[in-house]
Amino acid sequence: MSWTRDTLIAAARDAARSAYAPYSNFHVGAALGFADGSVVTGANVENASYGLTLCAETVAVGKALSEDWRGGLEAVAVIGGKAGAVGSGDPVTPCGRCRQMLNEVAALGGSDPAVWCVGKSEVLELRLSDLLPRAFGPDSLG
Repeated sequence: MSWTRDTLIAAARDAARSAYAPYSNFHVGAALGFADGSVVTGANVENASYGLTLCAETVAVGKALSEDWRGGLEAVAVIGGKAGAVGSGDPVTPCGRCRQMLNEVAALGGSDPAVWCVGKSEVLELRLSDLLPRAFGPDSLG
């Protein structure tokens, strides 16, 4: 594995710098760490029609799936905050939609990735199954 918790958090922080957040000014970055050492990042992309906004985790999942990563998701780092102050507040956790999107990738490889939610004075370390217990996934379609 070529990434560590710290390098994955740094990748998420770097990704947040690319956020397109003209409405909320709240920048979020996410980094997905895969078993083969790959890291896929994403930043939030807002839209004037707020319902069309894409979260950083959703962008990263879309990139990963479109680049043919199918399984092997071991960890996710998420960081957010106002532009110029990313990571200076409370830890940011993935929203419900993002938890479901992350579950889709994790389910493809049967993993339960660590999710590192970064804040100013702490990094919450959770498992995806803790954030989304009894998740609906590919196996639910029977």
